Amino acid sequence: MADTYKFRIDHHGSLIRPAELLGARARHAAGELDAAGLRAAEDEAIADAVRFQRRLSLAVVTDGEFRREDPRGAILENVGGFHRTGETDGHGLPVWTASGELTSDGPLIADDVAAVAAQTAIAAKATLPSPAYLAARTFDPGAPGPWKSATELGEALAEIIRAEIERLIARGVRLIQLGNPAYARSLFGRGEDVLTLAESIAIDTLAVDLAGKPGDVRIGLSPTHRASGAVDRAAAERLFGELPVDRWVLPYLTGSEAERDLLRAVPADRDACLGIVDPAVPELEDVDAIMDRMDVAAELKDIEDIAVSPSRGFSDLAGAPAIGFDDQRRKLIHVETIARMCWGNEL
Repeated sequence: MADTYKFRIDHHGSLIRPAELLGARARHAAGELDAAGLRAAEDEAIADAVRFQRRLSLAVVTDGEFRREDPRGAILENVGGFHRTGETDGHGLPVWTASGELTSDGPLIADDVAAVAAQTAIAAKATLPSPAYLAARTFDPGAPGPWKSATELGEALAEIIRAEIERLIARGVRLIQLGNPAYARSLFGRGEDVLTLAESIAIDTLAVDLAGKPGDVRIGLSPTHRASGAVDRAAAERLFGELPVDRWVLPYLTGSEAERDLLRAVPADRDACLGIVDPAVPELEDVDAIMDRMDVAAELKDIEDIAVSPSRGFSDLAGAPAIGFDDQRRKLIHVETIARMCWGNEL
């Protein structure tokens, strides 16, 4: 399935938050800035971010996830029934638990993404956490609340996220990416997570398997940010073959055997978006080395079914980027440069 709609210069969604926005969020948390003032600061920062992305000639633009503390916030901060514990996990992310029935009374991010789309002719991209990922991370067996299992919680989340995907499509959004880094456990043979691979696939399928989805809509999923060990080929082929997304967003920083195995497992009728630059280090990757890896990728999959991007977001946790603004710009230009070397100006 060739990438007819040319979403070839991509990124994961999160961008480095400007100091002014972080300051506004701190004042709001301290009770010194009301909700309207915070919203105005977010609007201004997002407008600047859209202009920044537009000047780079990317194939998609996002709001930088500027209204959220981290990528899970699209759901956790907008759906009732979740409780923030005050602790952080091993990645520095706040820990949330599902403590009540889930309640959602309207659009979560769809209106915000539509507002981004109104600022530019470039396609606006939406990013969401997958329901299986959220269920595995927020179900507390010691205090399950109304939920009998992580699977039951995941199914309820899938219903909410499916409805939001439908709202996004109705508002004209044509590229939607879900994230579930918990799939790395199965992909690299580390044993089962809270949910088994089969349970996770079933839950995420409930969210993305849309009857009558327009042919120009791409739904992608990022299952891991790095290839950290030998790939369980059977698990990869099962995941990539059974979960009905259009695009698999995969790491491709070194051209390792594991990265190649992930790409090999992508079915012929799905796109692959390859993370070719590392947003956690400021140094630019060698162009010739990247092009050598792209030549190998083209031997494994039709180059017309491939896109390129950074390997993950630039600031998945607000206020904690690994590099600076200028480095971020250079990294995104680097992705665009490689795309034009691969596909010319037919982007």
